[in-house]
Amino acid sequence: MLIRKLFKFENAHIVRNCSSDRCKRSLHGHSYKVELFLKANALDHGQMVYDFGLLKGVIKDLFDSFDHAICFWNKDDAAYIQACQTFSARWVSLPVSPSAEQFSRVFFFLAQQVLANTKMQNGEGDVEVYSVIVHETDTGYAQSFVEDINNPQMGILTLDQIEFSEQIQIEWADPQSYQKLKHGEAFENPVVEPQVKI
Repeated sequence: MLIRKLFKFENAHIVRNCSSDRCKRSLHGHSYKVELFLKANALDHGQMVYDFGLLKGVIKDLFDSFDHAICFWNKDDAAYIQACQTFSARWVSLPVSPSAEQFSRVFFFLAQQVLANTKMQNGEGDVEVYSVIVHETDTGYAQSFVEDINNPQMGILTLDQIEFSEQIQIEWADPQSYQKLKHGEAFENPVVEPQVKI
């Protein structure tokens, strides 16, 4: 079974090496929509794949990190990167170009890492990320699947290579959450006492 959660954010970027002259040479922005699809073969005690309320924690904080931020490829021109970091309090450095395709991989990867490091305590089954769709415009989107995440031809993603500005981190519910994720510390879902015997 699949469930879908929609996230929205505003973001600015330059997509180097693309064919469109405007996109590869000029800073520009989009109103993004991110669809996160989770799947499971079993339901939890609340008879859900995964409680939507649980997606308002670390995953929402990480996805919201891209809102009103500048994203840049960490291999871009050093002067451009310095300008982004100097003139924007909210920035995200990525090991890949910030295209819609790579955004879909990054969001998949981040959600995947959070779920893998979450202690499930309400009978959640084999819940995992099925797919992520990133809408860059009303007419175009990119969709990633698990086989895209570790595809070396698309670029390697690691938590150490995704960097969030200090301003973004202090706005998280737990400013240490990303460090905890990088060190494999478990996030704990709340324990729910069943009111009806299953």
